[in-house]
Amino acid sequence: MSAKSPAPRRNSARSREELLRAATELFTERGYDRTTIREIGERAGVDPALIARYFGSKPLLYVEVLKAEHGDTQPDDLLSAPRLREVAARAERRGPVPLLRVAVQPLSDPAAQDATRAALRARLVEPLRARFAREGRDRPGLRADVLVAAVAGVLLARHSGAFDDLADAEVDEVVDVLLDTLDGA
Repeated sequence: MSAKSPAPRRNSARSREELLRAATELFTERGYDRTTIREIGERAGVDPALIARYFGSKPLLYVEVLKAEHGDTQPDDLLSAPRLREVAARAERRGPVPLLRVAVQPLSDPAAQDATRAALRARLVEPLRARFAREGRDRPGLRADVLVAAVAGVLLARHSGAFDDLADAEVDEVVDVLLDTLDGA
């Protein structure tokens, strides 16, 4: 009778880190929508079911990717040209990501909805609200919400196929028009 060696123990911290690395790579290479949970697990070399265990869902994994990429530093607001270009370029590469989608339509998973909404507020709304408050602008929270909703709508609309000129324009052209429009307002 041969002695069976025990199954190797899974290193949960390493598996979680590999899933996060694989998701970051795939979201960047293929976009959010074209990346599957199965592909993330395969690239990480672990069972894709671990995504649910460690992150809860694909949208929650995306929020973790954002945190890992940007840390806890407060980003510039969207009226900063470099920041708007960064957000637009990321949306162009990754497609209609949960952070933008939650701005126009609730996610079906309540945990993903809450986490994505919190990330949207922290990364996009709050920097603008703080700027408008510093400038003494009337209703800084509402102004920030309206501006982020407008930017999210434009970035999502590029992928909808409903607006020919918007879909055909280079992302830098779209950002230039947005900045010009927002500056004029």
